[in-house]
Amino acid sequence: MTTNQKQSYTVPFIIMVVLMSLVGLITSLNQQLQKPMEAAFLIKGGEYTNTFTTLLVFSFFLAYLVMGTVSGRFIEKNGYKKTLILGLSILVAAFGLYEISAYVFDKFDIVNFQATLDEARSTENFKYTGPIELPMAYYIFLLAAFVAGTALTFLQAVINPYIVACDVKGTSGVQRQTIAGVGNSTMTTIGPLFVTAVIFANQDVLNINITSLYIPILVLMLMVVVIIAVLPRLNLPTIASTEKKAGEVLTESVWSFRHLTLGVIAIFAYVGVEVAAGSNINLYATDLGFDLKTAGKMASLYWFGMLVGRLLGSFLSKVKANTQLMVTSIGATLFIVATMMTKNPWLLVGAGLFHSIMWPAIFSLAVEGLGRYTSKGSGALMMGVVGGAVLPFVQGVLADKIGGWDWTWLLVIAGEIYLLYYALVGYKVLKRDKGA
Repeated sequence: MTTNQKQSYTVPFIIMVVLMSLVGLITSLNQQLQKPMEAAFLIKGGEYTNTFTTLLVFSFFLAYLVMGTVSGRFIEKNGYKKTLILGLSILVAAFGLYEISAYVFDKFDIVNFQATLDEARSTENFKYTGPIELPMAYYIFLLAAFVAGTALTFLQAVINPYIVACDVKGTSGVQRQTIAGVGNSTMTTIGPLFVTAVIFANQDVLNINITSLYIPILVLMLMVVVIIAVLPRLNLPTIASTEKKAGEVLTESVWSFRHLTLGVIAIFAYVGVEVAAGSNINLYATDLGFDLKTAGKMASLYWFGMLVGRLLGSFLSKVKANTQLMVTSIGATLFIVATMMTKNPWLLVGAGLFHSIMWPAIFSLAVEGLGRYTSKGSGALMMGVVGGAVLPFVQGVLADKIGGWDWTWLLVIAGEIYLLYYALVGYKVLKRDKGA
């Protein structure tokens, strides 16, 4: 490929970085909208309020499991570019559902909830004891989260390959992935502040107005529509197939590789503990009496720690992956234990730094020695992302059952301990498991 051809992919690469950043922002927004959604929709949630709240993150990450194979088949049949356009179109639909949810609550549901909201605002330490009642807007909001997760499932399946394929003079594929990763982490860090300071303008929890979503979501929607309009005219590189060679038969099940199977569980645990800490920190903080603005700062600093860690991780290339995972799992565990013992959510922020480099460490350990099974192994690992749906939700259920968030962090600690096990024992490749 000539230099001129490489230069022709500069604009597509920039757009891919923008899209990767958007993925980070949307993921963060969905998590940080938990508390505002709870305040607006779940005033009559009763003893299951935390359970209903964490269903938002559950719905979002469930899409990765449900739609993962669908996106793969769509790529095989229609190619990467059409998949990219479809993913963005689905994202526009998700934004529309968020808007509809806010509208339905403001125009229809509010009649049944206004009196309770007024009572909560005028009564110190208000606790609802009546029958559980959920507005229609809540269900639409959950649907919006699932659709947004579906959109990101399609987008992430194609953005990463495009980032590698978009040759830009003076860069390597790894460097381009790093640039995109920084963009993603930066927007994930900004997400909590975007929710508290921009969308809800530092509103008090009890005074949340869900219609504040209208303009910010509309702006994001229009931005995506513009990108969709530009994409058909964009000169994107052709991405070669990474599947097995034509006629090649893979005789073994990918699940027969012990270290890969344990690696899928490790990805499940990792994404679960990362999302549980990053999304439930604001629920935990407000439960302890912190205001929404301060809780948002905690979440932003948690994700900022992830960003810093990923930048520093580029200097750890000579450190073995299992050593990286061992040290980071121990470090994260210590911060979470300290948080639980002191009831100080600020300490939870420190776990973000240690969570930052776990993904590449687990991934590289899990695909080690797979040979021609590597592609299928990578697909299997992506199934573990559903941990981001399960662990935060289970933590919310436990918070309702126990009556607070303090001891629910034992669930997260259990996930960290499994990661330590994988770093010490589970990652080892058995001789019979080496793929050809």
